[in-house]
Amino acid sequence: MAEEAEGGGGVRRGAAVGDRDRDRDRDRDRDRDRDRDRDRDRDRGRDEEGAAERGPGAAYRMFVLMEELLDKLKLLSYEEEALRRHNMRPLSRHYFALPTNPGEQFFMFCTLAAWLITKAGHPFEQPQEYDDPNAIISNVLSQLRSFGRPVDFPPSKLKAGYGEQVCYVLDCLAEEALKYSGFSWKRPAYPTEELEEEEIIEDYAELTLNKLEEDVVEEESDNEENFIDLNVLKGKTYGSYMNDAPKHEEILQSTTDAVEWNLEVERVLPQLKVTVRTDNKDWRIHVDQMHQHKDGIESSLKETRGYLDKLHNEISRTLEKINSREKYINNQLEHLVQEYRSAQALLSEAKEKYQEGSGGVTERIKVLSEITEALERVKQETEEKGSSMTDGAPLVKIKQALTKLKQETIHMDIQIGVMEHTLLQSKLKEKSNMARDMHAAMIPEATVGAY
Repeated sequence: MAEEAEGGGGVRRGAAVGDRDRDRDRDRDRDRDRDRDRDRDRDRGRDEEGAAERGPGAAYRMFVLMEELLDKLKLLSYEEEALRRHNMRPLSRHYFALPTNPGEQFFMFCTLAAWLITKAGHPFEQPQEYDDPNAIISNVLSQLRSFGRPVDFPPSKLKAGYGEQVCYVLDCLAEEALKYSGFSWKRPAYPTEELEEEEIIEDYAELTLNKLEEDVVEEESDNEENFIDLNVLKGKTYGSYMNDAPKHEEILQSTTDAVEWNLEVERVLPQLKVTVRTDNKDWRIHVDQMHQHKDGIESSLKETRGYLDKLHNEISRTLEKINSREKYINNQLEHLVQEYRSAQALLSEAKEKYQEGSGGVTERIKVLSEITEALERVKQETEEKGSSMTDGAPLVKIKQALTKLKQETIHMDIQIGVMEHTLLQSKLKEKSNMARDMHAAMIPEATVGAY
C-alpha cells in the first residue's frame, strides 16, 4: 500500500509538471506573437510616416517602379533565360507591388535577383527553396552595395517578397545588367506622317454666277422688287445670237442710234442692280479685323516697350547681385560644405556597417532564444530536483504509512489471537466430547460383566 501511495503521488506530480510546462510554453508563444505584432505595427507606422513625409504620391511609387522593372526585364529576355529554366509563369504588371503569396513572391525575388546579378557580371549562386532567407538577403544587399547603390532600409523589408524595397532592389540590378550588356537608352524615333492633301473647300464668300442668281431670287421674293432673270436673259441672248449667226457676215456697221442706246441703258440700269449681303464668314472681313488688331498691338507695344525694357534691366541687375552674393556665400561656407560632405561619407559608412551587422543579428537572436529555452528547461529540472530533495511531504507520507502498517499489524495480531483461542476451545470441546463418549462406552461393559 505504501508503494501504491508513492506511485500515485509520482503520477500526480508528473501531471502537475506537464501542466506547468504546457502553460509556460503557451505563455512564451503568446509573448512571441505579441512581440511580432508590435514589430509589424511599428514597421507599418514607420512606412506610413515615411510616405506622408515624401508626399501623397509616394504610396504609388512602387507601381511605377514595377512597370519600369517589367520593361527592363523584357529587354533582358527574362522569360526565356530565367523563367523557362524554373518553369515559372511571366510576371504581371503589379506582381511585386501587391501581396498575393509571400512565399512564392520571395522565391521569385531571390531567383530574379540571382539571375540579374549574374547578368551584371558578378557570379552568384542560384538560391534554393530551403536556404536561409536572411543569408540570401544579406548576400543580395552586399552585391547591390558593390555596384555603388545605396541601401537605406532594413533587410527585413525584403523578407515579405513584395513592396517598394523589393521593386527598388530588382530595378537597380536590372539597370546594372543592362549597363553591363551594353544597352543604352536612345531618343524615340517618331514616324514621319505624310501631309494629307488639303481638300478644296468651296468658299461661299466668293461671288459666283449661281450664287449671285440665288441671292437675286431671294431678294426678289423678300423685297418684291422686279429684277431681271439672268438665265432668261442668257437664253434670249444665246437664241438671238444663234438666229443672227448667218447674218454676221452681212452686218458691217451698226444701225443703232447712240442716243437711243444711252437712253435704254439708263432705263435698264436700275433693274441690273446686284446687291450682295455681308457674311461674317467672309475672309475679307477677317482680314480687316486682323489689320485692326495688328494696329492695336503695335500701338500698345510702343507704350509698353519702355516699361518692359526697364523691368528687364532691373531683373538683370537683381540676378547679377544674386550671383555675386551666391559666390560670396559659397566661398565663405566652402569649409562647412567640405565638413558636411565628410560627415555624409562617415554616415554612409556607418549605415553600411550597421546593415552588415544587422544581417547577423537575427541569427544571433535565434541562437539566443534557443539557449534561453534550454536554460529555462535546465532551471526547471533543477528546481524540481531541489524541491523534491528539500520537501518533507514524502517523509511525512512514509511515517503515516508506517503508523498505518503498525495499526494493521496490531489488528492482525488480535485477529490471530482470537482465532487461536477459538481453535483451542474447539479442540478442548472436541476432546471433552471424545472422553465423554469413551466413558459412556466403558460403563455398560462393566455392568454386563458384573451380571
